[in-house]
Order: sequence, then structure tokens, then C-alpha cells
Amino acid sequence: MHAHPSAKAASIQLETCQVHSEYLEREVTIDIYLPSPMSDFDQTSLLLFNDGQDLVKMEFQEILSGLIDTDKIEPLCCIGIHCGPDRKMEYGTAYSADFKGRGASAGLYTKFIFEELLPFIRKKFNAPSFRDKSFAGFSLGALSAMDIAWNHASEFRKVGMFSPSLWWRRKGYDDGYDDEQDRLMHLQVRKGKFYPWLQFFIECGTLDETADRNNNGVIDSIDDALDLIVALKAKGFTDEHIAYLELEDGKHDVETWEKAMPDFLKWGWGR
Repeated sequence: MHAHPSAKAASIQLETCQVHSEYLEREVTIDIYLPSPMSDFDQTSLLLFNDGQDLVKMEFQEILSGLIDTDKIEPLCCIGIHCGPDRKMEYGTAYSADFKGRGASAGLYTKFIFEELLPFIRKKFNAPSFRDKSFAGFSLGALSAMDIAWNHASEFRKVGMFSPSLWWRRKGYDDGYDDEQDRLMHLQVRKGKFYPWLQFFIECGTLDETADRNNNGVIDSIDDALDLIVALKAKGFTDEHIAYLELEDGKHDVETWEKAMPDFLKWGWGR
């Protein structure tokens, strides 16, 4: 990761832009990580990240450059979408808000992605299409990435989830909550279809949290991730489609996600 600061590091150009969103009624900051020299966009994969501000906190540009320069992964265009002040409203599941009403703008955020962000990117680079598109995120941003990709499966190839907030639920624990019925992402997977082209990468840290609602000795974030994998497998997805990375001593923080990032990039776009 700590390569010499040679001219090689210039293989990823970073540009920050503002995208005006009518849906979200705000300016959205995006960071564009572009391989240089850039040849054909229709031969290049596009990877969107929720919580793009976290990429800035880690050495994402260096990680991406290093992997592309050493031919470990193919050239990849990444967009880090910074969250806004209403993160807990814009991220979540468009299917339903959670039991506290959070995620109420998730449908608008989805519209922003398809009707404002992607057209902005296409216009900016004069690129009608990319080879394929993938979506990743951290924590609640990971839940949002999964929600958007799952509900628009024809648009995406891969989903990356780092410490995903898969506990997102439509009932409080004191209101008759049921694992089977009330976790919103699991519910959608169970109601959904099998999309054989979709692939999923899920990272959890053993120190992601301490909560253990069913007292089985496994923290909820890991239980929720493993249960999502069970739900995906019940649909027909296999280990070919799903990569699960559990980091010993991994926490719910940028440092942990940075450690997992090369594994994710090599899994998805390895040569």
C-alpha cells in the first residue's frame, strides 16, 4: 500500500465536483477517481461509493493506483458520493422507512442516482455507457448500496458492503420485532428474484459492535450479514456470487474498511 511516491501514483486522477440535485434539494459533492490515461469508457467498469467522504479519509487513491499500476486489477472508474446532512434519511431502504422513520428519503436518493448523478457522469465524460456498474458503501451507506442494486438489478453487477447496517428494521425490538419479518433488506431479498449476474462482497469486523440481541454469542452485525447470505443462497446465489470477509479485531471504522478495500477491489476487478 505504501508504494514509493513515483510518477506511477499519477495513474489515478482525482477530481471533485458538485452535482445539483432537485430531488435532494442540495448540492451533492462527488469525488471522481479516474484512471489515466483513460481509454474507452464503454470498456471500463464504474464503481459508485456511498459515504464517499470516507474514501478521502483513507488512502483510497493510493490503494486504487497501486492495484492498477501493478496490474492486480483492471482500470476502474470510481465515484465517491459524499453523504449530506440528512444521511439517515437519504440512506436506508426505499421499500420502507425504518421503525423510527429513518430512510424516508431513500426513494429520492435512488432517483438522484439514476436521474441526476449517472446522467451527470455520462455527460461530463461524453460516455453513453460503461462496461458495467457496481455499488458499494460503508455502514448505512452499504445498506443503501445494496438496496439500490437489489431493486435495480439489471443496472448493476456487484455490490460491496463494508460493516453494513443490515439490522435496519421496520419494528422496534419492544414492538413485537421478528427477525424473519422485520429486517428490511432480508425481507426484500426473500421477496425478490434470483439475478445470476449479481455478486456480493460483505465485510464485517468482529468488533463492529457489542450488541447481541439473541444472546447467541455472535454480535448482531455478523448474524445479520450471515442471515443475509442465507437469504441470498435460498434464492439460488452460491459461493461463486458471494464473498464474505470477517476481520478479526475489525471495527466499525474507516481504518478497518481501508484494510478490507484491496480485497474488495481484487475480488471484483482482479486480473
